[in-house]
Amino acid sequence: MATLLLHHTAYLDHLTPVGHPERPDRIRAIDRILEHERFQSLEREPAPLGNVDDVLRAHPAEYVDMIRNAVPSEGLFRLDMDTTVSPGSWEAAMRGVGGACLAVDEVVTGKVSNAFSASRPPGHHAERIRAMGFCLFNNAAVAARHAQAKHGAERVAVVDFDVHHGNGTQDIFWSDPSLMYCSTHQAPFYPGSGAANETGDHDNIVNAPLSAGDGSAEFREAMEIVVLPRLEAFAPDLVIISAGFDAHVRDPLGGLNLVETDFAWATERLMDVATRHAQGRVVSLLEGGYDLEGLARSAAAHVMTLMTA
Repeated sequence: MATLLLHHTAYLDHLTPVGHPERPDRIRAIDRILEHERFQSLEREPAPLGNVDDVLRAHPAEYVDMIRNAVPSEGLFRLDMDTTVSPGSWEAAMRGVGGACLAVDEVVTGKVSNAFSASRPPGHHAERIRAMGFCLFNNAAVAARHAQAKHGAERVAVVDFDVHHGNGTQDIFWSDPSLMYCSTHQAPFYPGSGAANETGDHDNIVNAPLSAGDGSAEFREAMEIVVLPRLEAFAPDLVIISAGFDAHVRDPLGGLNLVETDFAWATERLMDVATRHAQGRVVSLLEGGYDLEGLARSAAAHVMTLMTA
């Protein structure tokens, strides 16, 4: 079976201010590298529009309405100092939701081996009732709850290797013992959460903070000693990757020193866990990554590893 790539030109229509790191060129960079002949066997589908009902499993209706109503008919509107919406933002965000949910559908039903949704805006900073950190809706949380509601998944794990802690996913998962959130991230750093002692109401939150300047050895040790054993013990029936590539040494927003082979290694290790516990089911969702070359090379290494399933 193939690896599924979900993408859409609507992601280019979510506009941000000039000079903003979360920009349409991120998607163009990934699209260009995934056009290489190495990726010709990818199954490619346009991300569909998501359903508001799917979003409501992670965010309340009042919050969804606030985001929809904030989208301007022209120009830009700032939700906070970092997070902006433009006329194309609603469609982009809803296709991010739709791509995440379709990825779950295709993987869980065995139509593809695994899937990567290359969407923007990212999602892991979106808390239950708060947009922040460039994020509007929490695609990973929506996907996890969709897997439970539609496919009867009992235990879903999200593993996040973005340089920034996914405070939003942690917030949404905090009191739900059927969901696990695991994160490696730089700390102290934005958004200020992700300490090792933040463990959730049911010991279902696993944080492995790294220090500025840490690289491959420290990252792999955190995965091996902290994240992977807890993931094994949880025995998820679906693994969702919050695939942020801003821990790359080239990235302007982070202070970690990872390289493409680190993301490939982490992907392989997570696929191994999924093989043992989840019939190989892995869904990957794009989060950060703001140096275009580092992002493209890292995404390519990640997708190439997914394609080995």
